[in-house]
Amino acid sequence: MSLLEITWTDPVTARRGYVVIDSLVRGVASGGLRLREGCTLEEVRGLARGMSLKEALVHTPGDRYVPMGGAKGGIDIDPGDPEARAVLKRFVTAVLPVIREQWSTGEDFGLRQETLDEIAAELGLASTVEAAFALVADEDAARARLRAAMAEVVEGVPLADLVGGYGVAQAALALGSYETAVVQGFGSIGGAAARYLARAGVRVVGIADREGLMLCPDGLDVERMLAARDGGGVVDRACLRPGDTTAPREAWLDVEADLLVPAAMSYVIGPAEAARVKARVVVEGANLPTLPEAEAAMTARGVTVVPDFLANVMTNAWWWWVVFGDIEPTPEAAFDKIATTMRRLVETVSAEGVPLRKAALALAERNAAALIR
Repeated sequence: MSLLEITWTDPVTARRGYVVIDSLVRGVASGGLRLREGCTLEEVRGLARGMSLKEALVHTPGDRYVPMGGAKGGIDIDPGDPEARAVLKRFVTAVLPVIREQWSTGEDFGLRQETLDEIAAELGLASTVEAAFALVADEDAARARLRAAMAEVVEGVPLADLVGGYGVAQAALALGSYETAVVQGFGSIGGAAARYLARAGVRVVGIADREGLMLCPDGLDVERMLAARDGGGVVDRACLRPGDTTAPREAWLDVEADLLVPAAMSYVIGPAEAARVKARVVVEGANLPTLPEAEAAMTARGVTVVPDFLANVMTNAWWWWVVFGDIEPTPEAAFDKIATTMRRLVETVSAEGVPLRKAALALAERNAAALIR
């Protein structure tokens, strides 16, 4: 049972918005806010539960960052809708007391952090993570660290847009080596995962964005594509090389590759899609991309699935490591902490000899019990 569930109806457009607090630790929960046409309370409830698992999973005794509870928000609107920003502002206004006191939130699917920061400022809120700042010993120093971290740019891409996908790549590489990979979604998670897989020597033979699938059996030029990407993760096709080809977006599941990274929408791999997966490892960069019955079918035929709350945990963890002062606000510190932590987590759950989701759930439950103690 969730601790709190809010269903909000926009008085202007009748659009629905939702907040779910799944759990609280020291009175605070963490989790992003998404904009997605068709978003439901059930979806947000599942995402909030996933945040509880993510928070508990990365608990490291000795860190200043004591993981929080899990929460999530969502609004049923296309982020490209002309009314989206106005609806978002009215939603944030309505749930502002929860954000001030309990829910530390940030960008998620369909929402950029800078937009959320602008709206927070318009409403007189210093940030959307005020509830977390109340837990740190030196609030001014924590704010300064976060500002410095958010200002970092690594080879043309903001550090904040790299940490989650870097963690996804590290999760995959901790399991073994690969010749080829396909990445579905080219936003912050998918783009960074593709970059760091390519730099590890993996040929990224397919990348799907909202406009379709881009292919090259010898490996796509990921850096070239990142430079030609818009704010929604869509690649300008003019950057493609003569040997690159395109295909319909839905063909991403049919590409032969060792590794598959779904890093865009939720619920994209059902039973029918699972039968088309050719990879031996699926690393869930998106939240809830695989339905349970589809994961069971893939596991039964020997496909390893790294669950979302393990694979994509690092965006959330990086924020709090910076805020609480466990790392300096630099790319070097971020990548080192992420790589060390992710490899430890993957090695721990892999050693259990059971499906990774089951092992990761057990580890999260043990960590949650330790936090309570």
